[in-house]
Amino acid sequence: MAARRQRRRGKPDPDKIIHVVFGPGGGRITPEPPAKKDPVSNGIAEPSDPTADQFTRAEVSRLLGLTPSRLQNLDKSGVVSPTGKLRGRRAYTFSDLIQLKTAQGLLSNKVRLRDVIRATQALKKTLPKVALPLAELRIQSDGKKVIVHTEDGRYEPETGQLLLDLEVKELREDVVRVLRPNAGRERARTAYELYLKASQLDEDPNTMDEAEALYAQAIEHDPWLAIAYTNLGNIRYRRNDQEAAEGLYGRALSIDNRQPEARYNLGYLMLERGDADSAIPLFEGAIDADPKFADAHFNLAMALEQIGESTRARPYWEEYISLEPSGTWTEIAKRHL
Repeated sequence: MAARRQRRRGKPDPDKIIHVVFGPGGGRITPEPPAKKDPVSNGIAEPSDPTADQFTRAEVSRLLGLTPSRLQNLDKSGVVSPTGKLRGRRAYTFSDLIQLKTAQGLLSNKVRLRDVIRATQALKKTLPKVALPLAELRIQSDGKKVIVHTEDGRYEPETGQLLLDLEVKELREDVVRVLRPNAGRERARTAYELYLKASQLDEDPNTMDEAEALYAQAIEHDPWLAIAYTNLGNIRYRRNDQEAAEGLYGRALSIDNRQPEARYNLGYLMLERGDADSAIPLFEGAIDADPKFADAHFNLAMALEQIGESTRARPYWEEYISLEPSGTWTEIAKRHL
């Protein structure tokens, strides 16, 4: 029995779609009218990117927990100054926020102010060189230099003694959650629409590449859309990349630890590897979340048989037969009774 997709049979009912605000502290939101169609982007309108906005000192203070006077001091001392304009007044760009977050981390680790200034100035020069979205950046330090990572390479702005590990993607998510929740709703809606489009394509080998790209886009818009990770994991599984599939199922469960499909699929991987002991609690969790999940009953029974627990397996064989009264797998289940 193959991995189960995170999609119910039949055409999705728009009235039953659950929308979520992505990022820590997000949650369900009331569904809004569908995004307008845009032929340039798979027929789905792209939401505005909150990282392209300008931010006031008060907003930055609320986001980073820095007092307005602290921000003013950082500005006057040349550490980080606002480089944007909003309604005729100086404002912070997202690149400024990266520098501020960097400075905040360095100062909290008692790095000398002059070294903080050097680090943020070097970082400011480096950021324009990054062609990929800022969400893909990761800023780290080995204690001697700052290293800016992207999928396109590494950049090393000169600096002094530093202690830092900043995930810029998390900063973007915080901006949406704290300062731009409406943009979060737009991105969540777009992500779900991309997911729905991909779910119509992911079982056909001829359209699997397109589905994979759509799921990746959905996750880019909403990193907390667990169902997209599950179906993307199924594509990787069908491409015989079990390691990647396992990671994606794990990511789905880290977001929604009761998702039955991700639990089942991860259990199925464990069972294929001969690790029935690890598979059993995963199948049990899938059944707990969805008692009518027939395949989970079948494979839980199979796992229990493998560890010599035939008596425990019996009710699961019986439940599978009840849920699936006919078929090849039903005949197999009957032979175990």
